[in-house]
Amino acid sequence: MVPAILYVKEGCPWCEDAESELHKIGLKYERREVLSNSAFFKEMKAVSGQSKAPVLDIDGRILADFGIEQLPAFLKVK
Repeated sequence: MVPAILYVKEGCPWCEDAESELHKIGLKYERREVLSNSAFFKEMKAVSGQSKAPVLDIDGRILADFGIEQLPAFLKVK
């Protein structure tokens, strides 16, 4: 099982920043590109309640439409 899912939109600078930061900290995740996959887009909207990316899902805990400055606090909470 993948510990995290990151929903992204191709070309989104915030999504690119999120991916870079997650790689830097070593968090393994499954990347789901929502513009080219309507099922992933619907899934992202269902879990986050919105259509903006990036969205990070870790075991059902959701961080939606975030900047990388929000990651440390989110990742600390278990």
